[in-house]
Amino acid sequence: MSLPPSEIPQGAIRFNTDSQKLEFYAQGEWWNMVTDNVGIATSGDTTAGARGVYPLGNGASTRLDFINLSSTGDAQDFGDLSDTTYEGGGCASSTRGLHALGYTDPTTVSTIEKLTIASTGSVSSFGNLSAANRITGSLASATRGVWGGGAIPFVNLIQYVTIASDGTAVDFGGNMTFTGSYTTGFASPTRGVFAGGHPGDTNVISFITIATTGEDAQDFGDLTVNREMSAGSSNSTRGIVMGGAPSTSSPNRSSIDYVTIATLGNAVNFGDLTQGKRLGSGFASSTRAFMATGYTPAAVNDIDYVEIATQGNAVDFGDAGGNGSNGNAMSNAHGGL
Repeated sequence: MSLPPSEIPQGAIRFNTDSQKLEFYAQGEWWNMVTDNVGIATSGDTTAGARGVYPLGNGASTRLDFINLSSTGDAQDFGDLSDTTYEGGGCASSTRGLHALGYTDPTTVSTIEKLTIASTGSVSSFGNLSAANRITGSLASATRGVWGGGAIPFVNLIQYVTIASDGTAVDFGGNMTFTGSYTTGFASPTRGVFAGGHPGDTNVISFITIATTGEDAQDFGDLTVNREMSAGSSNSTRGIVMGGAPSTSSPNRSSIDYVTIATLGNAVNFGDLTQGKRLGSGFASSTRAFMATGYTPAAVNDIDYVEIATQGNAVDFGDAGGNGSNGNAMSNAHGGL
């Protein structure tokens, strides 16, 4: 017997036997859940499919790694950035990935580089952020890449690019709900979400409508705990926030939160990582969310993943080609597409 609408929890998921589709409940209605995406790779496949790409980072490497998101196994070498990178921000369409380098030792830069996710090889120049910036939160729709906040100094700036067109980022025309950095971002096709951040080790979640400009980010709700340096990712319905730390010097979080992007409200506990980590790379397919590498506080090379539609603890995927990625990840199958 089906529940009356007043008793159905927001974010509930069901399989509609009439339409043969997965659906989720939000704002008083059942919505179709997107369960297909770009050509998904099969287990062990080393060819193009749903891919995650991220830098090894920690200020000493130019290498990019990639994994095929529907398989399990160790990461493979994708190619190289033009410089060593640390604390940048990555985003992507279904074909093109963008990487804002952030800190390249000894300086913070505005450089944005581009790559074709379905291929392998070195990157090429895309353009620049509107100012040199690092430790931003980043997210994307199918057409726009967005960076929010950052340092140094701390800013509340939101800026964006059209992913298919090379050039310099443009001011979004509105500001973040706080001035700071170490936030994480994820998106549905219409809504971009930022979660956590520093200073203040906040639990605040805020959102923007990606296709609009001239509006400040608005309050979405709260994380279950204060956290910064988390790994964020999503499919088109759920946003996942993994790990992080309550401050730059405190023990790392192992907990995972989730939100239903189409609604507003506080995050709910999803489960736990295989170990507490911060500063890992977050990315997703339509079914899985990942946190690759990070710090425990020692740099580690493990890759964790969860099945987004369920709740539970993360599972080991395999190993990266090095330690400590510091964010900047992207995929061609995330929730903003």
